[in-house]
Amino acid sequence: MTLDRRAFLNACTRAGMASPLLPGILYTLSAQAQESSPSKRGEPPKITPEMIDQAAALADIGPFTAEQKQMMLGALDEQRGGYDAIRKLDLPNSVPPAYVFHPLPAKAKFDLEKLPPCNEGGGMGAGEDSGFGPPRMFEQIEDVAFFSVAELGQLLMMRKITSLALTQMYLDRLKRYDPKLHFVITLTEDRAIAQAKKADEEIAAGHYRGPLHGIPWGAKDLLAVKGYPTTWGAGGFEHQSFDNDATVVQRLDAAGAVLVAKLTLGALAMGDKWFGGRTRNPWNPAQGSSGSSAGSASAVAAGCVAFAIGSETLGSISSPSTRCGCTGLRPTFGLVPRTGAMALSWTMDKLGPICRSVDDCSLVLEAISGPDGADLSAAAVRYEPAPGVDWHKLRIGYLKSEFDPPEPLKLEEPKPGESADEAKKREEHNRNAQAAHTRRDYDRRYEQAALDKLRSMGVNLIPVDLPKLPWDAMLPLLTAEAAAAFDNLTRSGRDKLLTEQGPEDWPNDFRVARLYPAVEYIQANRARTLAVRQMSALFEQVDVIVTPSTDAQLIATNFSGHPALILPNGLRGADAPKPPEVDDGNHDDIGGPRTPVSLTFLAGHYQEAKLVAFAAAYQQATGFEKQHPRLN
Repeated sequence: MTLDRRAFLNACTRAGMASPLLPGILYTLSAQAQESSPSKRGEPPKITPEMIDQAAALADIGPFTAEQKQMMLGALDEQRGGYDAIRKLDLPNSVPPAYVFHPLPAKAKFDLEKLPPCNEGGGMGAGEDSGFGPPRMFEQIEDVAFFSVAELGQLLMMRKITSLALTQMYLDRLKRYDPKLHFVITLTEDRAIAQAKKADEEIAAGHYRGPLHGIPWGAKDLLAVKGYPTTWGAGGFEHQSFDNDATVVQRLDAAGAVLVAKLTLGALAMGDKWFGGRTRNPWNPAQGSSGSSAGSASAVAAGCVAFAIGSETLGSISSPSTRCGCTGLRPTFGLVPRTGAMALSWTMDKLGPICRSVDDCSLVLEAISGPDGADLSAAAVRYEPAPGVDWHKLRIGYLKSEFDPPEPLKLEEPKPGESADEAKKREEHNRNAQAAHTRRDYDRRYEQAALDKLRSMGVNLIPVDLPKLPWDAMLPLLTAEAAAAFDNLTRSGRDKLLTEQGPEDWPNDFRVARLYPAVEYIQANRARTLAVRQMSALFEQVDVIVTPSTDAQLIATNFSGHPALILPNGLRGADAPKPPEVDDGNHDDIGGPRTPVSLTFLAGHYQEAKLVAFAAAYQQATGFEKQHPRLN
């Protein structure tokens, strides 16, 4: 029995390798497999550690250890299984990839002063009526730690407090709670004190820059700040620094905001574990804060900054906002320039605010949005609040399938002749699956209560559902871009310096992505074009979509580039199922008594004004954003 050349090349391609790879071993293994089992004809050959060695040599990477190769095998088989899902879409020739090449060089240095002022389109100008009525009373400066940005801005404008006092209070809280929550990488104390003094001088002189003037904030430490390390949370990058401030930092400086700290992120924007430890959830410090905008969410929730900037590629604003009970706004892809931010995925990375309220997110987004002439993916549009939007007139959809009861749990059955170890693993898997199912069923009461509340507000909820597309099969697009972004890390072997080294962590992901065929990458991008089209079609039917903060919509909207607002939606009761004994960092809904749940609102591209108007109405009707953790 022999294989012809076409069959051999196809087998190589299905194995996830370049066509000329392994002409001896792969051909031999394929032929032997087909000779020994005619029923397996046409199936791709099984990937072996030896094949990985050969592929690594061809790609000029590695060598990998035996343990690393064993970790790669499962992911390679799973990755290869995703090819067929995209092939079954039978993409016509008219569907292009979901990326656009702009052959334009970066423009000349962008003049930030030429941007519209940060208070244009709904912000407060000097001497204007804030619209908030009399300010809240307080006895000492720390009483305002959990005040909203809008409230703090009002107090500063009316000179009831000073920026210097506010800044020193937040710096003190950061120092006090960091040993417990591990959310600070670098305090920018000297810079902050200088900025706060300048803000006080300007406000006293009647030069009020707007609602962020004098407000202390924290930056996820993937944003470059001149004069300070920018570590990306990763071992091996602890002393990295850049000569320029990120565009977002420049814009917040221009708005008069005061940068007090560079906050933690999981190493290279994954999870909540970084080179200094693990960032903790203020509601339950036994749990991580989730990530990767770990420190941004934890510090906001703990009342240690007034707001923070996070980033999201696939959940890094949504996940920690959910876990820590914050309000997070992931803007439309391209609305906020990423110049000076670590690149993980050029076609998916987004920067956005993590705050205490929807209104705060709106104020911050107004200051940081708009093109900068350097990030070529940034659209020629700025976010401007629309106070006149009547949310009652918006068409509101809800993802029906995400609110439906979970399907009956199917537990693994004993296998004939299974060993004692196999039986133990099966029983442990079933226990974990049953516990997760119980927790998910418990959380549904909060999701159903949200629908009931919306209906009581007069909202006519329209059922919609996500397009039926192989979303998971597109995930290698992200890891392929990430592997390219950190190409040298893998090839140099410095990936061993990263804290996490398991099968689902970056070092292994980067190695697996090196074997992702270019043709399949393009095919997945073409599938992404369908995703953008079909997701956009949803927002022709409705203006805003309400959904639980679940993985399905999270993957879909990050690939399609649509904006999202994540709101706290209450606290689990004392009767909540207990969380796992160990937080593995892979699930945001592990819960436990007195921990937050969230709700997500989605909208069409660049429709943040509608999103803000509706989400703010829900938040005002519920008041969940006013709940804060008790810190000892």
